[in-house]
Amino acid sequence: MVIQPNTARVAFALSLVLALGTSAVRAEGEDMHAHMHHGGGAVAQMTLNAGQKWGTDESLRKGMAAIGASFDEHHARIHAGTETDAQYEALAGTIESEVKNIVAQCKLPPAADANLHYAIADLMEGARLMRGQEAGKSRHDGAALVHGALNAYGKFFDDPAAAAADHMPK
Repeated sequence: MVIQPNTARVAFALSLVLALGTSAVRAEGEDMHAHMHHGGGAVAQMTLNAGQKWGTDESLRKGMAAIGASFDEHHARIHAGTETDAQYEALAGTIESEVKNIVAQCKLPPAADANLHYAIADLMEGARLMRGQEAGKSRHDGAALVHGALNAYGKFFDDPAAAAADHMPK
């Protein structure tokens, strides 16, 4: 396992991912808001499969679609700054539940699985931050991290619905 030295938030996300039974994740820390606009976080480590998107399975597509749909329902309020703590909590709960299902059911080849875990790390860290669990980081920072993970998934995995999703406030 290769882990770049980093902050406690990355260590926590990694421990969550590993606790769910996943494989290696390497993450780098950046300002959380930058993830939304610059693709930072663990997803910055994602690569294509010899220039092509990684394959997916139905359980992965279903779980990521559920996360994306839930995020999209909240995105306008998040963007406007009107999302309540309870709404952030609900979104975080959905993300954690769907990630747990993805990890339990998804059957990808090892290299694809390793790339997926970068997105999973950011989804879990985003959910943790949306619960207000880190001083100096806002719930919005967590949402930005989730947004970046959803966009990266659509760019690196062969899931037509995810590739077409814009995850912009409506």
